[in-house]
This record gives sequence, C-alpha cells and structure tokens, in this order.
Amino acid sequence: MSRRPLPLNAAYAFTVAARHLNLTRAAQELCVTQGAVSRKIATFENWLGFPLFERHARGLRLTPRGASLLPALKSSFEQMRQAAEQASQPHAALRLKAPTCAMRWLVPRLVALEQARPELHVSLTTTVDHSTQLENYDAAILYGTLPPGGHRLFDEVLTPVIAPALMPSGTLAYEDLPGFTFLHPTADGRDWMLWLNALAIRPSVSRHQHFDTMDLAISAAVQGFGITVADVTLIEADLAAKRLIAPFSETVKTGAVYSLIQRPSEASSAQLESLVAWLCEEKQV
Repeated sequence: MSRRPLPLNAAYAFTVAARHLNLTRAAQELCVTQGAVSRKIATFENWLGFPLFERHARGLRLTPRGASLLPALKSSFEQMRQAAEQASQPHAALRLKAPTCAMRWLVPRLVALEQARPELHVSLTTTVDHSTQLENYDAAILYGTLPPGGHRLFDEVLTPVIAPALMPSGTLAYEDLPGFTFLHPTADGRDWMLWLNALAIRPSVSRHQHFDTMDLAISAAVQGFGITVADVTLIEADLAAKRLIAPFSETVKTGAVYSLIQRPSEASSAQLESLVAWLCEEKQV
C-alpha cells in the first residue's frame, strides 16, 4: 500500500526538538519561529498517526513511541549528511587507523597506493588501541582475533632476528642465545616464550629489555641493541635490505592475525572500497 512521502523537514525538526526538549531553542537552531517548529512537529505527528511529545510547563517530554523512533531517525539523517559530504568533497582524505606495530607493513603499501592512485588521499592515525569501534574513522587495521566481517591480512608468525653486526661469524647456534640481550615486544615476554617453547629450549638469558610494541623492539634490533622475535611479514623489508638477519629457520604462529575492518557498506564510498581492495590485494606483496 502506498503512503504519502515522508515529510523530511518535519522529521528533522522533530530530531532537533527532541535534542533540546525545548521549542524555543529548537526554533533558534532551525532559524524559524517557535510556532513554525510546532507546526512541523504536528505535521509529522499527523503523518505518523501518534504523538511524539508530551507538553509540560517546563518543556517537552518524549512519548514512549517518540523515544523509540528517535535513534533510527538520527542515524538516518547522519548517514545522509555523511553521504552528502562525501559527494561534495570527492578528494576528501580517507581516515585510516592502524596500530604502530603494523607500520612496517602498511606504510610502503600506502606510498605505492598514492603513486598508483593519486586521487586517493589517506589520513593515517597510529594507535595502540585494537578496538573494533571505528568512531571517526573509515577503516582500521587491527591486531588480535579476526573480527566478524573483517578482512584477514596476514597471520602473525614469529622468528628471531638480529643485526648483522652482532653476528660476525654469519651463523648462530641456540647455545649462543644467552650472550645477547633479549628484546621483548611485550611486557610479559610471551612472544619469546612461544618460540622457545616450540623448540623446547631453555637458554639462561640474563639481560632483558621490554618494549611497548613490536615495532619498537624491531627498531632496537636493527640498531644492534640485542636479538628480538618479530613477525616475518613485518620484517620482510628489513631482511631484504640486510638490516636484519633471521638466524634460525624455525617459526611459530601465535594465533593472532592482522585484519582490516571498514565502515558498513551503506556508509562506505567508492574510494574506501578501493583502499580496502588495495590493501587486501597487497597483503602478500
């Protein structure tokens, strides 16, 4: 059954009045008279067939059905606003959030993306937060478990790495490990323990240095501070450039993954889809 078109102006006036719960302040925001706001709300109530507010001496109070309707309307108007902004600003930067530990993998791919697609602009924010809440971001790279609807980028796989200057002989045996400072990507040392337990070895190491992120531990290893365990994907460029050497062939999976999440499809743009496609295609590069 067909219905009359939704009175959008009246519906928007309802959301403003519901925010203020005061017709005078709603009228000031909408730049109309208080009477005009009242008429718009009455128009929307007539269209719906039920009242939205209870009028009191001190202002307005939402009816139960009005309160139930409000969240969906606010969300719909916000989506329309975002869509209009994206359409009017075709070159606006995409907002990407990523953990600092992923920078070694991510930054070269963003550089390649801007060279291949100069019309795409990505505003990158680094964080140590792995929350799935996008808030003011279009997409985010996460570390941990694969979230529902997330795109798997790569599994975390650990192996020890060390600067060439600390390996003058070019080889390293398990028995040599106690002679180095162990650099830990975490405060609890779990990454080293995973690798050592997988090989069933227990070196007696006396010097330890702990870092907040794997990226910091890798940087310290590059500078010759000691030996660390690092994800094999994150250190690909360092190994290729001979800044680091992986002295052992053994690796261990931690069970964690690096993944990519994005805004829901109804709130995304063609540019965002291009960014997601690029990072997913480049995940094995």
